[in-house]
Amino acid sequence: MSDQKKKNLTPVQQEYQKFASEHEIKRPVLKNCLKAFFVGGFVCLLGQFVSMFFIHYFDFTESTAGNPTIAVMIFISTMLTGFGVYDRIAQFAGAGTAVPVTGFANSVASAAIEHRTEGYVLGVGGNMFKLAGSVIVFGTFAAFVIAIIKTMLIQWGGL
Repeated sequence: MSDQKKKNLTPVQQEYQKFASEHEIKRPVLKNCLKAFFVGGFVCLLGQFVSMFFIHYFDFTESTAGNPTIAVMIFISTMLTGFGVYDRIAQFAGAGTAVPVTGFANSVASAAIEHRTEGYVLGVGGNMFKLAGSVIVFGTFAAFVIAIIKTMLIQWGGL
């Protein structure tokens, strides 16, 4: 709680805040960060193996192997979401499963599965991008801002 909000509390409320903070269960932040780091790293390592598989066995180059690799990672993530495995991994790893492609596929697939009883058009189609829509909007806006900054630096800075 910020200091400004603490000043507005009555003495009884401040005493309660102190009491609540003493009995609050401490979160294992370091342990959660390590889990997220290793699981996220494992997902990226798996993607690298898939990419190397396409390069060695299907004659893709490093630059062209990205598209089939992303397709395979999305397929694996969607299958794991459909079987309920991805949610268990996400509960264990937390932010480690939010690696962009697999996390995005999980959010779309889980929303589609959750709303399938409402019908395919209004249920699945209408709610599929409920969570992923914000990712798309903010990702697009961030890319736009970065492109403007890069253009300004190149035009005016001579980079």
